[in-house]
Parts: sequence; structure tokens; C-alpha cells
Amino acid sequence: MEKTIDELDFEKSGGLVPVIVQDANTKDVLTLAYTNKESLELAKKTGNSWFWSRSRNKLWMKGEESGNIQKIKEILVDCDLDAIIYLVEPSGPACHLGDKVCFHNSLEK
Repeated sequence: MEKTIDELDFEKSGGLVPVIVQDANTKDVLTLAYTNKESLELAKKTGNSWFWSRSRNKLWMKGEESGNIQKIKEILVDCDLDAIIYLVEPSGPACHLGDKVCFHNSLEK
């Protein structure tokens, strides 16, 4: 069932919705980021992963500095309309440390 940006519940989390970024081919979970309405509109318009940086307090496109752009193949919305998945084709590592995925650390037992 298709949803619109206006149907998403941005207010539940202070104007942001979490985005799970997943490789469209391998299904690897690459990272978790956040989007607001404006960055999601940019993602839909450009076909690239756009987010809201909580640390820098600004919009950012994945790869704008590193060149590791993520082309969005599909955007999925959860049943509560408060989280999304970007299925992407990555052009390089997802992690700013150079690793393929951001989830490369394990938690001590």
C-alpha cells in the first residue's frame, strides 16, 4: 500500500523519523540515520539518500563529501508510519570510518 510523506508521523519523534538503510541486493543493514520531511522530499526528488544530521543540525546527502552515494531503489514505510527503510545501491562504504556497514562493533557480553 503506497503512503505519502504527509501521512508519516514526524511529530512522534520530535520532527524526525528513523531510516534504516539497507543494501537492495545483499540485504545488509548499512546504517541507521534520521530524516525530516525536507530531507525525505529531497531523497524522493533526487533518488539519493538524504538525511537530517542531528550532530551537525543540518541536511546532508550521503556521499556529498566522500563520494559514497547511495542510490535509492525503494522506500518502505512501517505500519505505524513512524519509521522507514531506504533500499539502496551503495557506491562505496556506508560507514564514515570506511567500513562497508556502520554496524561493525559488537557489544561486550
